[in-house]
Amino acid sequence: MFIIFVKKLQLSQKGDHSKSALKVNKGIEQPVSFNPDAVRQLKKKGREINNPGDYFEGIKEGNRMILSKAITLIESSHPGHLALAQEIIDRCLPLSGKSIRIGITGVPGVGKSTFIESLGTYLTSRNHKLAVLAIDPSSEKTKGSILGDKTRMEKLANNPDAFIRPSPSAGSLGGVARKTKEIIILCEAAGFDTIFVETVGVGQSEITVHSMVDFFLLLMLSGAGDELQGIKRGIMEMADMIVINKADGDNLDKARLAKLEYANAVHLFAPSASGWIPEVGLCSAATGYGIDKVWEVIEKYRQLTLANGYFELNRKSQNRNNFYNILQESLLNRFYSNIEIGKSIKKAELDVQSGKSTPFAAVQQLLDKYTGY
Repeated sequence: MFIIFVKKLQLSQKGDHSKSALKVNKGIEQPVSFNPDAVRQLKKKGREINNPGDYFEGIKEGNRMILSKAITLIESSHPGHLALAQEIIDRCLPLSGKSIRIGITGVPGVGKSTFIESLGTYLTSRNHKLAVLAIDPSSEKTKGSILGDKTRMEKLANNPDAFIRPSPSAGSLGGVARKTKEIIILCEAAGFDTIFVETVGVGQSEITVHSMVDFFLLLMLSGAGDELQGIKRGIMEMADMIVINKADGDNLDKARLAKLEYANAVHLFAPSASGWIPEVGLCSAATGYGIDKVWEVIEKYRQLTLANGYFELNRKSQNRNNFYNILQESLLNRFYSNIEIGKSIKKAELDVQSGKSTPFAAVQQLLDKYTGY
């Protein structure tokens, strides 16, 4: 019996599958887990990158791989990358400034990633090119970041007209502000006409993001307790638009009530220098409801501020403030990296702790030593 079975098996292996009980069914073809168009675009100009000119040409032509490598250079703390990154930025600077920069923030759980994906998909369908720069908070203990924004915005990440780049805060909001501004320059040179800068939570990072964008959008939830005490007044005063997200299903009535309360609240704030009166809207990022209205408000804001000159004035003011922030940061870095100062700081610290010197006198001695006076 066993011999007969083996002979039948041999026959089936030779090609007589019709009489065999051993049969392999075809599986269901699985969809690819990446965007083939994006892969082709990455491979299109995969030449070796050796100098700033190569980086600039690749960025100007919209090569995502080269853009990503250039951003990595900007984010790098390696001293050898600083000069190369700066030359790339200098070359890209004349091509920048032609986008609308939008800051997006909100309390944790408000649905920022879903909102960005929904609004981003809407914009790319209208022939816009979108770059999403997400500031991801770093762990104070490990200094690491999850950088998971691409996984939360899977549809947008596979969109050939969108580019998502999470950046770790690395415990330095000032550093994030400087690097994010420089990354914006590169993205604008690459042809992105809309830039989203997303931040997590509510706090100091929102103030930092506000200083680098044209329009500041605050996402809120309804039914989360006392509506007007749920977020700091200072953050609300910075917002050009407050959007109540998740306005769908049983939550729609609560969202409408929250909209009225926030609309009454913003009228109590001091008038904006832009001449713009903040608006309050409703949306459901999950269903797409209200997303088009959000963009209409942003466009209305841009038209108003371009007409009255505030748009350009605000950018000049931001550049000036950024200049002084970088100046202070650079002075601090040079001070602390000075070898002689490094040797003296520990002694000055011990003198202050033991009461041999006051903090002011100790600082003055260090500064005099650093400046040579």
